[in-house]
Amino acid sequence: MSTARFDEFHTVDWVDDGARERRWRRAQEGAWSAWRRAGDAAVSWLVVLLVGALIGANTALISIATEWLSDAKLGLCRGAWWLNAKFCCWEHAEPLPPAGAMAGALAAAAGAESCPDWVPWDRLLLGADAAVVRWAAFVATGTAMATACALLVREYAPLAAGSGLPEIKAILGGFVIRGFMGAWTLLMKSVGLAMAVGSGLSVGKEGPAVHMGCCIGNVVSRNVAKYRRSAARQREIVSAAAAAGVAVAFGAPIGGVLFSLEDLCSRFPRRTMWRSFFCALIATVSLQAMNPFWTGKLVMFQASYDRDWHAFELVFFALVGVFGGVYGGLCIRANTRVAAFRKRHLAPHAVLEAAALALGTTAVTYANPYTREDMGEMLGYLLQECTDRGWLDMCLPENAWRVVWGLLAATALRIAGTVLAYGCRVPCGIFVPSMAIGASFGRMLGTLLQAVHRAHPKWPLFAQCAPDTVCITPATYAFLGAAAAMSGVTKVTVSVVVIMYELTGALNFIVPTMIVVMIARVIGDMIVEGGISEQMILLNGLPFMDELDDDDDGAMLWGEGRSLLGLPVAALMRPCDDDICVLPAAGGLSVARLARLVHRGPPVRGYPVVDNEQDMRLVGYVHRDAVLRALAAHRLYSLDDADADGGGDSARRTAVFGPHQGQLPGSVDLSELVNATPITVRPHTSAETTIEIFRKLGPRTILVTSEDDGQLVGLLTRKDVLPLPAPAGSVELRASYNPRVIRATINELESIAQQQRQLVNRLRSARNSLGGMSGSAITNARQAISSVSNAQSSVAGSTSNIANALRNLLRSL
Repeated sequence: MSTARFDEFHTVDWVDDGARERRWRRAQEGAWSAWRRAGDAAVSWLVVLLVGALIGANTALISIATEWLSDAKLGLCRGAWWLNAKFCCWEHAEPLPPAGAMAGALAAAAGAESCPDWVPWDRLLLGADAAVVRWAAFVATGTAMATACALLVREYAPLAAGSGLPEIKAILGGFVIRGFMGAWTLLMKSVGLAMAVGSGLSVGKEGPAVHMGCCIGNVVSRNVAKYRRSAARQREIVSAAAAAGVAVAFGAPIGGVLFSLEDLCSRFPRRTMWRSFFCALIATVSLQAMNPFWTGKLVMFQASYDRDWHAFELVFFALVGVFGGVYGGLCIRANTRVAAFRKRHLAPHAVLEAAALALGTTAVTYANPYTREDMGEMLGYLLQECTDRGWLDMCLPENAWRVVWGLLAATALRIAGTVLAYGCRVPCGIFVPSMAIGASFGRMLGTLLQAVHRAHPKWPLFAQCAPDTVCITPATYAFLGAAAAMSGVTKVTVSVVVIMYELTGALNFIVPTMIVVMIARVIGDMIVEGGISEQMILLNGLPFMDELDDDDDGAMLWGEGRSLLGLPVAALMRPCDDDICVLPAAGGLSVARLARLVHRGPPVRGYPVVDNEQDMRLVGYVHRDAVLRALAAHRLYSLDDADADGGGDSARRTAVFGPHQGQLPGSVDLSELVNATPITVRPHTSAETTIEIFRKLGPRTILVTSEDDGQLVGLLTRKDVLPLPAPAGSVELRASYNPRVIRATINELESIAQQQRQLVNRLRSARNSLGGMSGSAITNARQAISSVSNAQSSVAGSTSNIANALRNLLRSL
């Protein structure tokens, strides 16, 4: 099902939210206002501190659980089943344990002589070595984990599926998705993520880490009154939590803040940046204190380099960047096709799909030693410089070609697994899978180039290489490949460079990293516009208003042939005769009628207030929630009153919205609820200007008034100018419906119905004019006219019914 259809979806009015916050601050002014402001600031920093600490702790626990589940596919620790391979074999490691659970795999492959405490599944079940049993156990445990994860998500928290980044971008843009950042979603996302990554699916935990961080920020801030009161303050905490989520995912606090600024947040003021930096810092310190890998590293794939690069390598670095861009563009296109197929055919079979993906992935990846391991561990090995034999003897010169072909196969397998798995109904990310794909290709290219240099050291290409020294470092190609692939699939540049620098501390590789990232971005944009998150936003119909660049022509946002740019507001607005509910200021409205309107009327968020329903001169705008609260405060609103046709106290009393109407006998003065200065535009205002008002100021509704007398002629909501969602079967992500086309069709149908009624009236007049005549010809003519008149009347009624059905459809959309 589409993630865009949430029960309580609505938009945040940032203008109204800011006005309410300012009114509250003015109400707090007094003798103790300075102390109140100091206390308010202290509470803010304490909340950020708590959120950061919880994000770091949650990430550490998930890392520990993921590592154990990954090792459980290979075997168990004798006498201490809760230990993973590394900790089980700690005392047998010389001199220090490996960086990951590969110790268990190597011990299993070698007969477990190096670590007798770690027992592979064949020895645990049969007491003897059996490669088929080892493979079957690997496949069965991985499939069981993925199936259990999909079941948990389906039954308890459907919103925990996927990455969560597209939805977070929509929420930070001012749209509310009920339950998406709740405590239950956080719990299921945390548990399910460890199981999904441990199962062997080609998914990562770095993208969902942002969603979990935002969940923690939301859950903590909801318990503080100042954040419940203000959506803008709530957005600050969620933005800071998103930055902390990226920071702990990559061990890069500065990169996390930049990623939140570059890719997630549509508004990022200095106060938000400062609190995001503090939250990322605390989260990173918390993760460092828990030390989940017992290596002192924040993530498994941290590395360091002490060798420099040569000028001739820039050509090969550029080739790595080209691969990253091609991979990113083609992966996005292929994954959107898979996602469209999944929505159309596999939505009812989410658990079966996850089980089948895990079964196929584990069955194939076990055969390749480079894909058997968890992707984080594999990435860590690929990024390490050669100091000895290396992981799986990949540093030995005689194994160069075996390594090249093995990594090439691993790259192809990971690409296929990532395209198929990303977006299935389990918690899943695409950052680390893409980095692992890029690192595999980069290491392969580096190993191939190193082999060529060893075979032909005197070639002019290698003239810069000093004799008897290491000239080519394959690990640096893996490092650059990881950066290129991540940038190619996310279309993020600056923060990727900073993240990779924080992972390695390789200052001398800043320039090559910038080169490959820029090439990957350019190549990727040539294949498809926007990153994977933007494409998922379009495909799933999520509400999101991105920034317009100077060279945007509108077709990219609104679909081919459906550009809004260049149109006036009059072509986009909802006209006043299109069932827009208004409230009269003069004379007021009976409380019973007002209660029926807010309870049983169209599901709108507010009502324009006009002087009277004949002149329609705009007086202001009032929010529906404010009217409900005011009626409830006067004890004049209940479900019985809303369903009643009149009578009682609510029928006798009048709700008035005018500034001088509150003294009428029996009146309820609601004029204080009216915003007398709503944002208005003229019918000829351009769509570009209106869209920028929505983006920069953030109102929920813009009212359209006439040029001369301020008469209300229509209104425009933020939903009316959103990029249109793509249907489930669309590959090119075009819109499934267009509200403006529907409104135009309604107008045409009503015009046709009116013409048909006029024709019926003329026919009836002609029939009546023949009433005083006699004869068979006259009788036949009258009968024919009556038949045609009745048929036209029936057609007019059907046309009106179609127009009403389309109008109801438009309301539901």
